[in-house]
This record gives sequence, C-alpha cells and structure tokens, in this order.
Amino acid sequence: MTIIGETVLPGQSKTINMEIARLHTMTKLKIPIIVERSRLEGPVVLFSAGLHGDEINGIEVVRQIITRKINKPKRGTIICIPVVNIFGFVNKSREFPDGRDLNRVFPGSKNGSLASRFAWHILKEIIPHVDYCVDFHAGGASRFNAPQIRIAPGNAELEHLSDVFNAPFTLYSKNISGSFRSACGKLGVKILLFEGGKSLDINEDITREGVQGAKRILAHLDMLNPKKTAHEAEKPPVRITSSTWIRARNSGLFQNKTAAGKYVQKGEVLAHITDPFGKFDKKVHAPYSGYIINSNDAAIVYQGDAIFHISQRVV
Repeated sequence: MTIIGETVLPGQSKTINMEIARLHTMTKLKIPIIVERSRLEGPVVLFSAGLHGDEINGIEVVRQIITRKINKPKRGTIICIPVVNIFGFVNKSREFPDGRDLNRVFPGSKNGSLASRFAWHILKEIIPHVDYCVDFHAGGASRFNAPQIRIAPGNAELEHLSDVFNAPFTLYSKNISGSFRSACGKLGVKILLFEGGKSLDINEDITREGVQGAKRILAHLDMLNPKKTAHEAEKPPVRITSSTWIRARNSGLFQNKTAAGKYVQKGEVLAHITDPFGKFDKKVHAPYSGYIINSNDAAIVYQGDAIFHISQRVV
C-alpha cells in the first residue's frame, strides 16, 4: 500500500504526513494519516473526522480509537485521519481559509482553490485504497445532534452496516452534491456518516457511542483486535425515513426544555422564547409526535432559526 509516496507493508505501522499548503506565515501544516496494517489480508477501513475543523467530538472519537489501540487490526488495514481540515481546526472554524466548506467541494481539483486541492488529494491518494469508511461529524451553530448514522436511502448494504454500528438513530438522507460521502459512494466505498454532539464541544456519551460503533464495525468485518471487545447494543437503532426542522417564530432568549434524543408527544412544550424585558413568553410546541434528533443549545435565537429537528416517519 502506497500513500503519498510512502509504502506501508503488511505488519507495519506508519504515520504519513500529508503536506499540501502552508499558513500565510510560511508555517507548515501537516495532516497525519495513521496507518496500521496486519500481516493478514483483509479489508481497508478508514476512520476520519474533522472535515469541519470545529467539530471536535468526532476528532475525539478517532483519537480514542488510536490511543486505545482499537486501530490495530486482527486482519486487513485501518487508516485513521483524526483531523482532515487542519486549517479549520487551528482556527476553530468550520471552513477552510479560502472561506469554502471542504464538504461541498469534492471531488475537487488539482489546480483549484485550497479546499478543492485538499479534496482532490484525499480522493486521489487515500480513498482508492479504502473499502469501508466511517466519517465522524457533529452539529454546527450550537445545535446538538443525537448520536445517529446517516445513509442514503435504498442501499441495503449500508442499512445492514448501520444496524451493525448501532447508533441510537439511523437517518435516511440523500447524498449532498460535493460532499465527501457522495464522492466516496461514487468510488464504491461503503461509507457511514456519524453525527453526534455539537461544534467546539466534547461529550462523553457521544464519544462512547462513536467508539463502540467503530468497534462493532471492525468486529463484523473480523478485524477487531482480539484484545478488544465490542459490546452489543441494548436495542436496534430507530430508523427515521422522514424528518423536518422546527423553526423559531420569534426572536428572543431561548429557554430550551428538550434534549436531543427524546421522544415527544404532539402539542408538548419543547421550549420557551422570551424577550429580555419580561414582555412576552412564547411557547414552542411539538407539531406532532416524534424523536428530537437535534436540539438547539443557543441562548439567543432569531425568527426563522432552526431550533429542533424532529422525526416525521419512523420504520
């Protein structure tokens, strides 16, 4: 296996640093690609995070996979990239320095924008080796995602892998044009997108779900290190085939009463929106019964802001 000119033989461990550009200060920024190969042949699994530089919880999941030596496979190869968007991570920002969202520019271009060049190198140098990928994300803009796997509808193999990962929720959503998930799918990589927590935050429960799910995937592929154990989940994931956003009808202070992951009844009070002067108190009601799969933790909201993501149809 050769990545960016570095060869990794069966039984070898190697950290390969991908350098594509520098900061404006001429400081080098390296993206460590951590490769662990077994002496036994088997699949290649990629665990990636930090595609958005401010989504720290996913980075923590991959970090734990490495530090707990879960990435040392019984057979096959495990590639870990804890921080894909190293520029955004340095700046605690979602975007690249050129203002672009890396997760909207795939497959990228060798001579395009900075983000586009990164996307091109990832697809050219790494993805051709990969059979399976779990890409870890978190909610943005103070919105907390319940732990969930997102897959495109109509793919029985991904449905099965999602059941194996066994996050509390599986959300069916179409691949977005320009996304890493879409690009991997077109290249034949079986990819699961994990969402959990919110940006610039680390949550132990979310991290635990991510790590345990990764272990279940490796156990399913007969790749899990024999010294490690994949714990079975207590119940299968809730499959959500349709969902919608509840938006704020007023601007004001947001008094959120409902955590992500909760099942609510139609008409239930989810939150209050108040003004700072004690003039009004507007209740936010559930439009129908369903699971809250994203909950806004912001203290202030504006009219039209997305405040809750609620399931509409569950199978």
